[in-house]
Amino acid sequence: MEAKLDMVLEQVGRDKNIDKSVLISALEQAILTAAKRTFGMNREMEAKFNAESGSVDLFLIVNVVEDDGDAIEGREITVTDAHKAGLEAELGDELLFQVFYRAEDDDRAKEQDEKFGVMIDLKNASKKFGRIAAQTAKQVIYQRVREAERDNVFNEFKDRKGEIIPGVVRRFERGALVVDIGKAEAVLPMREQVPRESYRVGDTIKAYCLDIDRNARGPQVILSRTHKGLLEKLFEQEVPEIYEKIVRIESSAREPGARAKIAVSSRDRDVDPVGACVGMKGSRVQAVVQELRGEKIDIVPYDDDPARFVCNAIAPAEVKRVIIDAEGHRMELIVPDDKLSLAIGKKGQNVRLASQLTGWRIDIHSESKIYELERRAKEQIAHAIAPDFDMPIAEVLFKLGWRSVGELARAHVEELAGLPGIGGPDGAHKVIDGAKAYVAGGGRKSKDDLKKESDRRAEMSGDQQLMELDGVDESVLVVLHTANIHSPEDLIKTPIDQVATATGIDMGDLARLRQRAISWLSEVSS
Repeated sequence: MEAKLDMVLEQVGRDKNIDKSVLISALEQAILTAAKRTFGMNREMEAKFNAESGSVDLFLIVNVVEDDGDAIEGREITVTDAHKAGLEAELGDELLFQVFYRAEDDDRAKEQDEKFGVMIDLKNASKKFGRIAAQTAKQVIYQRVREAERDNVFNEFKDRKGEIIPGVVRRFERGALVVDIGKAEAVLPMREQVPRESYRVGDTIKAYCLDIDRNARGPQVILSRTHKGLLEKLFEQEVPEIYEKIVRIESSAREPGARAKIAVSSRDRDVDPVGACVGMKGSRVQAVVQELRGEKIDIVPYDDDPARFVCNAIAPAEVKRVIIDAEGHRMELIVPDDKLSLAIGKKGQNVRLASQLTGWRIDIHSESKIYELERRAKEQIAHAIAPDFDMPIAEVLFKLGWRSVGELARAHVEELAGLPGIGGPDGAHKVIDGAKAYVAGGGRKSKDDLKKESDRRAEMSGDQQLMELDGVDESVLVVLHTANIHSPEDLIKTPIDQVATATGIDMGDLARLRQRAISWLSEVSS
């Protein structure tokens, strides 16, 4: 039986794709571990695989020491004791005693016990060792084989991270899908699954290789169906121009299962990047849509000009004007009133994806809302500098970039003195002083003006009241509607965690928005 061990190791190595030397090392380690457990952990022992006999030979190593020293039992022997036992040994030698633990070696084991057994204290232990060795070898080899298999999986897939891997669904474990990917199993966690997709055992699946976890207890290859890399790799498979680097994917954004946007550019002027991705009669993009189970995909041309790129990303909505805040990395888009809902998208989806695609924070306003804001800003400027100046001066200041009373209060005399209608440095001083007094006096409004303002606010609809709050535009309003928020009162009464869950708005932003609603309502009531 033991003579066939070498053949068994070769067969297991082929079946498991494990090098034979790894199995031999595991077997030697198993025998050595069992030997130390049986004969004592302080023993110095060695196990060596014997290919000729097809077994593992075990040896005890004993060092020869001086007669006047205290020899460590089981590890050392004095020169005198060695000579008494008939051993030709000198000081500093290492003696190897073979430990016989196999049935066919009984005669040799008896001879060893009679000659050296008492000296090395191995009598009777070798009989027990045979059983322990078998059990220990089984455990160690099983563990080493598993480790070797996991190393093989890691080495095979470590360079495939970020690729699409096909597989077959084998089973379900606590909501996760275990996928057969050939020589190994992969896992598709619940968090990486698209909610609207469902699978059965035996279904084929393509997924993005998200990670290879060397220390995972279960499958090491982690897959994803929600990562935007899946979208990009699918286009790379379907569009030869992307694979050949003629067309480049600049950025992408996904809301898995619903909608995605992808921005593309071309290195060749004769190649239309959008047309290449769409394909003849939409064949290429439809292949990607089919693989993503009907997810809608917008393909937009990339532009080095951020404003143009944002306008492309917000398509199919038409943009009338773009206001850029470079410091805040923010853009305000002015769209026609009838295109507002199209620009925002269902539950703010279109503007949210456009923001992710471009990397800019995007606020969308309708033309009528902007006209109203501009009118109110001009009126405030006129109130601030009256009675020394009239309304046309407010129009001039607004057109030249002074969009609020606060900006005028921070202006320098030299900046305003040369403007038409100001009246030189003296007029500039009056404008700045008037703006400062207006800001310091909270708007310098009369009681009648305050009463009119309060009445105006009270007559507003709930949505109009929400739009009065700083930080609320049409896109935010649409998102708030998903949480059944239709007025400042609704915003205050509804639990903040409930609103955050329904809208996806950050809890900190919601807390600040609620405080503005409280302040706004207190102004109305006063």
